[in-house]
Parts: sequence; C-alpha cells; structure tokens
Amino acid sequence: MTPLLRTLCASAAIALAGSAALLAGTDGLRAFTTEAARRLAVRERPVQIPAVALETDSGARIDLGALRGRWLLVTFIYTRCPSYCRALGAQFAQLQDRLAVPLAQREATLLSISFDVEHDTPAELAAYLQRSRSRGAGWIAARTVDQQGLDRLERAFGLTVIPDGAGGWVHNDAIHLVDPGGRLVAIFDADDGERAAQAVLAELQQ
Repeated sequence: MTPLLRTLCASAAIALAGSAALLAGTDGLRAFTTEAARRLAVRERPVQIPAVALETDSGARIDLGALRGRWLLVTFIYTRCPSYCRALGAQFAQLQDRLAVPLAQREATLLSISFDVEHDTPAELAAYLQRSRSRGAGWIAARTVDQQGLDRLERAFGLTVIPDGAGGWVHNDAIHLVDPGGRLVAIFDADDGERAAQAVLAELQQ
C-alpha cells in the first residue's frame, strides 16, 4: 500500500468513527445539544415526577403530588439570579393573564422551584414573586424541604445546576410542562411562554 493510500484509508476511518460518534451523541442526528436531547427524550418518553415535599412562599408545606390533577408549568430558579430567573418571572407574570381562567379554576398552576434551598426562604420567595409582578393567583414559588428532595427533582427533570464561582449558578432556563398525571411531557424555551400557554389550553379543550 502506498503512503498516499494509507493516508486516505486512515482519513476515511477517522471520518467514519466521527460520524458514528455524532450519531450516537445526537440521538441519530436529531439532537445537537444536551438540552435538545433532553427535550426530545421527554417528548418521546414522558418522565414521572416524584411527589417531593415543598415549602411555599407563604410558609405552607405541600406535597408536589397534591398538585396532580392539573397541568403544571414549572421553572427552576434562584432568587438572587440577575438574568435568566428574572426573565422566567416576567414570563410567568404574563402567563397569569394568558391562563387566568384555568388558573382560577385550578386546572393549571404555575410553579417556580428554587434550587437555592439554604438562601431562598419563604420571605425571599415571596419577594421574588413581588419583583416579578405576580398577580397572586395560580402562581406558587417554593423550595424543597431538604436536599434529597431537590436531588430527586433535578434527576427527574434532567436539570444541570453548576456553581459559577461567584455565588450563583449556571442552570437550565426553560419552562417545563407536567401533565395531570404528574409526568413531564414537554419543555419550552424560557422566552416562549406563549407556546407553553397554547399547549395547556389545547389540552384543556380536548
């Protein structure tokens, strides 16, 4: 075999290996990022969300399982976040108007869950709602009562939460749709509250 032929064969082998890795890593080229893969997996295989205990912005304790029977739009936030979490709060304030009727009838609920369990007390959660211009109806801010509950939610929702080295976190910013059976069935962009609202309204009209 000539040097040129050997080089061509080696290049072809590398290209084939790279293609195989790309196919495996992108779920058959359907997902090019980890976040896209997470959303695709949820659409195809809905995930049962654990019924963990939560402490709300009012100081009340509820079980996440108690919210079954209604559609949930869920975000994950921390109240000191200077960017993404503020945007998510603004989206939920708009959704309070867009989904006013199903929220009032308890057919749907907006739920912001903090992963800053130590800092985000009920008072901090209530302040977050106030800063986000919450109308009060149908929107709950809460934290898990222990780290174990938070770990279970992070696994179920497929969240990535990484310390940023400056006292905050890098994390998924998205709106998660949970059906009345407690299954995560869809994930929307953080700035696409309208699509999330349309999904809820379409389901309620069936």
